[in-house]
This record gives sequence, C-alpha cells and structure tokens, in this order.
Amino acid sequence: MKLFKFMVVGFMFGFGMWKLEAISTFRIIEMFHFQSFHMYGIIMTGVAIGIIITQLFKKGKVKTVEGITHQFNDKSHEWWRYILGGTIFGMGWALTGVCSGMMFVLMGSGYTVFAVFIGSAMLGTFAYGYFRKVLPH
Repeated sequence: MKLFKFMVVGFMFGFGMWKLEAISTFRIIEMFHFQSFHMYGIIMTGVAIGIIITQLFKKGKVKTVEGITHQFNDKSHEWWRYILGGTIFGMGWALTGVCSGMMFVLMGSGYTVFAVFIGSAMLGTFAYGYFRKVLPH
C-alpha cells in the first residue's frame, strides 16, 4: 500500500503521455524529420520541470521520500558520458520509434509487441549490471 501513490502517479503520467500522443510513432517520426513542434514542446516542458525540481532539491526545499536532503555529485568532468549515453538512447529511439518510458504505456494500451522491446531493455539493463565492474565509471 506504501507504493500505491507511486503507482497512481505512474498511471497518471502514462495516461497523460497517451493523451498527448507522445506514444505515437508518427509523432516521433515527425519530430526526427523536424516537421512538427509537438514532441519538442513536450520534451522542453519536461526539461524545464526537471531543472526546477533539481534546483529545489539543491536548495533543500524538496526532500526525498525518506525525508532527507539529496546531495548531487559534481559531474563536470564526466560530460562525455552524457554525450555517448544520449547518442545511444537517441539511436534506439529513432530505430524503434518509441521512447523507453513509453514502452510500458504502449504495452498497457494493448500493443503486446512491446513485450519484446521491454524484454530487450531489461536484458540490456541486466547486461550492464553484470559488466558494470569492468566498465569505466
């Protein structure tokens, strides 16, 4: 029951993304072809909200679920990791036509083929966990 509120927020997020058509492959293709502002507007809204929440965490005005202040590590020397990770993420997004977060929304919408995508994502996550010790961090 403790996690119920997170499930409700996840459901609301998924429903919102479905209503905003962020799960539409056609909208994603429009975005990558620079034919529509729709997806960029959604992404920029998410980035703006993320920046605001991060700043609130840094100033101590928002605390974690456990009630503690979250500390951020300095990542200025690791910028190349974000470029590489973003490139890999973007390539996967462009090849599959779906953002990783939307796989669950599409699966819940009845597109059962996304079980393959979710399985592949989980396999990649487990592979990272297995090889994490030998990867540069």
